[in-house]
Amino acid sequence: MSRLDVTIATRDGVCPASVFTPNDMAGPWPAVIFFMDGFGIRPVMREMAQRLADGGYLVLLPDLYYRIGSYPPMIPSKIVADPKLREEFMKLVTSLDRDHKVSDAGAFIEFLLSRPEVKGDRFGATGYCMGGNVSLTAAGAFPGRFAAVAAFHGSNLATDQPDSPHRFVKNITGRVYVAGAVEDRSFTEEQKNRLEQALTGAGVEHLIETYPGARHGFAVPDHPVFDPTAAERHWTALFRLLDDTFASKP
Repeated sequence: MSRLDVTIATRDGVCPASVFTPNDMAGPWPAVIFFMDGFGIRPVMREMAQRLADGGYLVLLPDLYYRIGSYPPMIPSKIVADPKLREEFMKLVTSLDRDHKVSDAGAFIEFLLSRPEVKGDRFGATGYCMGGNVSLTAAGAFPGRFAAVAAFHGSNLATDQPDSPHRFVKNITGRVYVAGAVEDRSFTEEQKNRLEQALTGAGVEHLIETYPGARHGFAVPDHPVFDPTAAERHWTALFRLLDDTFASKP
């Protein structure tokens, strides 16, 4: 694993993050921000970030929960099965409002712009569950900085709330790929249609798909509903999006 642990100064403090680079490929590389799922930073997030990096990218994995300080690695199966743990977990997820997401994304962008091993000044973004929401939120807030944007089993992408990501897609200049799960209360068919309409109306190049048989969390190996077939489909789609966008990567 080619991993460098760093800290990033933000408006609200200092965010721990990890930078992953390809094991056998010289830089500089196009950069991708990897937005974690709601279960936080843990080994599986780092493993996924390294797999993405080994495709030819510099991957930044920030800890979006840095405001609460350090915390032990979360175990998704235990949280899903325990109502009390699930309640505390949801407090963490909902603590990240649009203002926090946008402010943090700005700091991550500035960090990448300062790194000599990063190629170019437009980046990719991918996110899972909560991170899918952050990915689209960042792209809508910084339209000139994101050339490729992905969200996998993203949550609350097109709700009635005033901070819903779909309300801010009009300025996105990059390509967008969204993969949802079936019977997902956090990304219903109604939300899918609403997001589709918003992206189409804004003239954003995009593709929204629902993976048959997959459940919310399908791409993350330590999630109780991890689906190996859907996960591999997600990797294929993500690399296609990034490789087609950053065709001149080293």
